[in-house]
Amino acid sequence: MSRADFAFHHQFRVRWSETDAQGIVFNARYLDYADIAITEYWRALNFAEKYPDTAVHTHVKKATILWSAPIRPDEIIEVMVRTPHVGRTSFTQIVEIHGTATQQDDLRAEIEMVYVQVDLATHRPAPLPEWLGAEFAAFDAQAD
Repeated sequence: MSRADFAFHHQFRVRWSETDAQGIVFNARYLDYADIAITEYWRALNFAEKYPDTAVHTHVKKATILWSAPIRPDEIIEVMVRTPHVGRTSFTQIVEIHGTATQQDDLRAEIEMVYVQVDLATHRPAPLPEWLGAEFAAFDAQAD
């Protein structure tokens, strides 16, 4: 996808401690970056204020990283998130990580996260709130 396919964008600088002996971002950090991106995406959606009486409790069912190019220390990267699928008990979010040094798309990695809504007492799948899919779709429709 291109940057224009995402309504949500967030930038941050890569810290030295996130890199390995090869001088690039350590592979496990990509999931950290996905977590930062998704947290900021949810913050932008503002569900807690809009739906204070409805909790969304999820577990990661699947995480897939497709690596494209290295990320270096002190580099500013841009993470983008969208939600292409919402089912009855689960949803899929796509995170892309891009470099920011050029005006062109500079894809470094794509991360697919599948989350399952759970009942916290049993940790078994539970239905998602009815409003969730429409909220994701409306927010993501704002893409350029």
